[in-house]
Amino acid sequence: MGSGPDGEPADGLAGEPAYDPAAPAPLNVPRTPTGNADVDAQLDRLADADHLATDGHVEVYEDVHQGLRDALTALDARPGPPAPPPVRHPTTTPHQGPSGHQSHSMYDRRS
Repeated sequence: MGSGPDGEPADGLAGEPAYDPAAPAPLNVPRTPTGNADVDAQLDRLADADHLATDGHVEVYEDVHQGLRDALTALDARPGPPAPPPVRHPTTTPHQGPSGHQSHSMYDRRS
């Protein structure tokens, strides 16, 4: 595209930037809230890449990746419900074997 005689773009669109197919363009990818504020903030941060040239995306993606890792780590660190106490179910009753020692195995019993 060239310039007209008065310095305006030859296409007649004064003040408007010429179309640049390599310019940043929003992807308009819908972001569905997850219900976790930390994760949702990181997903919203991805929208920042829409306004950057491709070489600026790496910084945003790395930042979001680290933020998501931090959110997962925080989930692991939260105390969960207490574990139930172990239940002991005796499967066999100790019996005295022929040698006089206690045996817990049903195969050691002799009739």
